Amino acid sequence: MTTLNSAAPAALPGSTGSTGSTGNAGIAGIAGSTGTARLARLWRGRAEDAPWVRPAFLGLLVVTGVLYLWNLGASGYANSFYSAAVQAGGESWKAFFFGSLDAANAITVDKPPAALWPMALSVRLFGLGSWQILVPEVLMGVATVGVLYAAVRRRFGAGAGLIAGVVLALTPVAALMFRFNNPDALLALLMTVAVYGVLRALEDRPGAAKWLVGAGVAFGFAFLAKTLQAFLILPPLALVYAACAPGGIGRRIGRLGLAGLAMLVSAGWWVALVELWPASSRPYVGGSQNNSFLELTFGYNGLGRINGDETGSVGGGGSPGGGMGGGRWGETGIGRMFNDSVGGQISWLLPAALLLLVAGLVVTRRAPRTDTARSAFLAWGGSLLMTLAVFSFMAGIFHEYYTIALAPYVAALVGMGTSVLWEERTRFAASAALAVTAAVSAWWAWTLLGRTPDWLPWLRWAVLVAGAVATAGLLVAGRVDRRLGLAAAGLGLAAGLAGPFAYTLATVGTGHQGSIVTAGPAGGRGPGGFGGRMPGGFGGGMPEGGTAFPGGQNGQGGQNGQMPGGPGGQGQSRGQNQGQGRMPGGTPPQGMPQGGFQGSRGERPGFGGGGMGGLLNGANVGAEAEAALLKDAGSYTWVAATVGAQNAASYQLATEKPVMAIGGFNGSDPSPTLAQFKQYVAEGKIHYFIGSGGEDTGESDGRTGGRGGGTGGGTGGNSEISSWVAKTFEKATIGGATFYDLTKKA
Repeated sequence: MTTLNSAAPAALPGSTGSTGSTGNAGIAGIAGSTGTARLARLWRGRAEDAPWVRPAFLGLLVVTGVLYLWNLGASGYANSFYSAAVQAGGESWKAFFFGSLDAANAITVDKPPAALWPMALSVRLFGLGSWQILVPEVLMGVATVGVLYAAVRRRFGAGAGLIAGVVLALTPVAALMFRFNNPDALLALLMTVAVYGVLRALEDRPGAAKWLVGAGVAFGFAFLAKTLQAFLILPPLALVYAACAPGGIGRRIGRLGLAGLAMLVSAGWWVALVELWPASSRPYVGGSQNNSFLELTFGYNGLGRINGDETGSVGGGGSPGGGMGGGRWGETGIGRMFNDSVGGQISWLLPAALLLLVAGLVVTRRAPRTDTARSAFLAWGGSLLMTLAVFSFMAGIFHEYYTIALAPYVAALVGMGTSVLWEERTRFAASAALAVTAAVSAWWAWTLLGRTPDWLPWLRWAVLVAGAVATAGLLVAGRVDRRLGLAAAGLGLAAGLAGPFAYTLATVGTGHQGSIVTAGPAGGRGPGGFGGRMPGGFGGGMPEGGTAFPGGQNGQGGQNGQMPGGPGGQGQSRGQNQGQGRMPGGTPPQGMPQGGFQGSRGERPGFGGGGMGGLLNGANVGAEAEAALLKDAGSYTWVAATVGAQNAASYQLATEKPVMAIGGFNGSDPSPTLAQFKQYVAEGKIHYFIGSGGEDTGESDGRTGGRGGGTGGGTGGNSEISSWVAKTFEKATIGGATFYDLTKKA
């Protein structure tokens, strides 16, 4: 690319303008009251803005909210693992604080609890239901779009901000996770807030330092949402501030230190309380092997994700050391974000973002050290590249939905880069860069849509043709005629967004349940299908008839590694529809109410199938099993205990009574020990033990401590508990599952 003008970029056409003070005075006068005047001011926005700016921004937020709320109830309890913890937090403040899986505080989720808090407060206020759990996630999505718009618009104009907001809202993985109850929604919001705070702190204005402190607080609470992933973008942002902030180097380093202190306090208060709290009076830290949150942070949720050494996990990693290695969590390497299972989630405009990052840095290369436009490219671009590198080469647990972390960075770069190149469009290098970006985006969309050849086949060719026309128009018309250039740019943007928009519509039109979810149409997830590659190397789509997981039977319901149904067996769900639990190669599990506000207790969504030994999702709980658990429920601390958190969650969400998850999420945590479990039983605290198959012999598969299905660490304590229960207590089949009555000796 030839050298471009280094003048500071301005907004897209029409993004600024003045209506004069008379117009605003007239509005206020017509309003006739303070309240009405404020509403008029809210609608009109800043006096210096063009009349369309504020309405367009508000429209973006409203449309995003409506899009994400559409068909929301179809996902039911979504990930029942987190929904059970939300239910517990809505009942018990202690469970709320620790992030316990049950209100009796046996064990926590394998993450810190910040992401659970908004949902638990919603449940506490409005009762347990699908919408009460998922609406806070939707609001986080709308807020993220708003913050991103504000961050981009502040330096590059309203047009750039709107483009960034639209790109984010229409990213398929964003539409998935801002309608789901995993921690990633809050993480994405807080990371966007952190970048915005750093960008505000880079301005040479009074009070700028407080924005850096605010960014530190955002990082701290992001850590309390998903531990060390929150710190992925900390190094590039710190470097950008140290290099580009106004003032001397001493002042810059000092302010970074102050922000670091704010981060430490905002994250450390909770960590310190958990570590100092007597272990005997708090729940076991799920996901750890030594009941330590620090071990969980730096092990299973930390370095283990990078090198694949995750004690107690459900599978190992890829190929340590990088390269294009294959492993239980898919291929690692630079092409990972573009492969068959990940590409359709996030990569639609990723090539464009990378091209526009380079273009933006070229445009601003001669700007002063403190130039805020170049700093913005460095901040968003550094965040993108750092996260991209870690996701591409991490050898441990990796799921496609993690890539929501990339979505705000991609969207910002597309908005900003488009703006700076448009302002330079009269130069051939700039118009050529815009044309190349449009061409590459259309070609890549054509490629991604080609992976689902039977789904909207016309769209693939429409995108290619529109991209070609836009490319030609940007090369020629953009330099000589502003209106034709605008039309070509609009067509190019439409071509780039058509694919992700279609994938987003397919995403919001379908319910998603379980631990591993993906966006887009059925069959659009590549060879990995449901979550890409399954732990243990079980890649590939699953036939409609079902395929056995370790320890399971083909197509059968049950917990011992079998496909749909889980412990509930043939019992019917209390939801409006019975979950089908279909796996890769078919449509995602439906089994959830198709809309409607599940407002009252007693109107609860159903569950999809519980494959992979109950690891992937909860199971259907029949009315017979529910009635048995609710009988004399007030006499017990836990109405039941069962191996694995997803199975426990199924029964807990059906009854809204505490159910002990033996071994935590994977069934591999050493909690409780056999001695502890015997003591609970002797004290009459647990009514039933819900079996998983194989209890009569006490045989273990050698990987999960007696829990059929899956792989991972563990101490074998779960096998000992299962064996002891099977030999000691009466059993009965209730709702298709084996119940051991812990009050009746065999």
